[in-house]
Amino acid sequence: RVGYLNQVGLGYLTLDRRTRSLSGGEFQRARLAGCLGSGLLGVNYILDEPTIGLHSRDTSRLIQILEELRDAGNTVTLVEHDGTVIRAADHVIDVGPGAGERGGEIVAKGTPAQIAACSESPTGRHLTRTSRNLKHQEPPSDGSQISLRNASIHNLKHVDVDIPLSSLTAVTGVSGSGKSSLILHTLVPAIRAALDRRTTDNRIECGKVSGAEHIDRVIQIDSSPLGRNGRSNPATASGAWDEVRRVFAATREARIRGYAPRRFSFNVAEGRCKKCAGQGTQRIEMHFLPDIHVPCEACRGARFNRRTLAVRYRGKNVAQVLGMPIDEAASFFENFPKLHRTLQTFGDVGLGYLTLGQSALALSGGEAQRIKLAAELCRSPGEQTLYVLDEPTTGLHASDIALLVTLLKRLVEKSNTVVVIEHQLDLIAECDWIVDLGPEGGQHGGTITATGTPAQIAASATHTGRALAAEFSFATPSSED
Repeated sequence: RVGYLNQVGLGYLTLDRRTRSLSGGEFQRARLAGCLGSGLLGVNYILDEPTIGLHSRDTSRLIQILEELRDAGNTVTLVEHDGTVIRAADHVIDVGPGAGERGGEIVAKGTPAQIAACSESPTGRHLTRTSRNLKHQEPPSDGSQISLRNASIHNLKHVDVDIPLSSLTAVTGVSGSGKSSLILHTLVPAIRAALDRRTTDNRIECGKVSGAEHIDRVIQIDSSPLGRNGRSNPATASGAWDEVRRVFAATREARIRGYAPRRFSFNVAEGRCKKCAGQGTQRIEMHFLPDIHVPCEACRGARFNRRTLAVRYRGKNVAQVLGMPIDEAASFFENFPKLHRTLQTFGDVGLGYLTLGQSALALSGGEAQRIKLAAELCRSPGEQTLYVLDEPTTGLHASDIALLVTLLKRLVEKSNTVVVIEHQLDLIAECDWIVDLGPEGGQHGGTITATGTPAQIAASATHTGRALAAEFSFATPSSED
């Protein structure tokens, strides 16, 4: 069974590692290793994105294991976005064509070749795309950088690394190579400590950092929910709802009634439905079963009381506005530049299908992450920010990754610095600079094996370099480059 753990790419873990410290992908693969050793037949194994956290080197190993389970007489069903896994499948069911209310249909089904031949399938277009060239240019930086020296936490072996400012940097490497230790456990705490003291050379327990004087703040963006309850939604997370409330408070009916903007908040008692306290639903406790939520009998899910709903802007009340898709709301409020710009930004990053009032609890991790990024884009420029993202492509389709790349580059264009810990080759290939760790995981990792542009990494002999070279085309740069 230890051999099976190694097969699924978990050889870098220690046997006494606590399961609660494992990522979702690691835990899932550990369970998969247990299935391999059980010898069961006729089982339908269902896996939700088993490639999460896997380097391209380990994906081929995972595919081999899944094929072994199939060949032993089992059925393996995957929810997956990784193109390599999709190409290896016997049968593919493509759901779409869009997300949210724009999806929910079977766009295509059949072999990978049949999916690729379907012009209406976004997945098919991803499978048939032609080879692309990698970048040769240096990162768009004025030469300033963040320097970390002698990082030695966990498996890091006294690592020295430079992160160029005003650029998009990917930190890559096989699972367990020390990426999170370097960025999340060393660089981010060191920068934050330096900002607190406002020194240019801050020494911490596991290393020394310089260049923090070029950074005003550090934002770590992950795929955690926007809030702890259903009150949070895209409108409140982005600040757009504050503008919407001002619009309604400025209407003639609201001014006659003396309503201030706070009246149109479902968090304020005077404007919300008293029975459901602005939730729009009521919880019914079920003995021996999970509780269920049903629409409120008083407001029928509108969340506001009748007096608040009597105020309308262009024929719509606040509840109807909350139910609008973001794309529709952007057109609806086109006469309010700040609000329109915020909503348009959400549409630009592929979130236009979400409703303004969609509960944060109903959002996927990828959607929550893009909402946070879009909200950052809407901030007024001025502060130089270091954005750190841990595997932001988790759960994203290839078409969504393209939108994410556009979003990250827009942050860089505002003179911000973006660092991503990533395995996904499409995003890595679009970065300005790459820091590759390895060569393996655990005690066999913790060193920097290569740094450079995507083309320079592809020309190296590292695992990431070989994966890039296999997926993308690149030529030797000329003397003019």
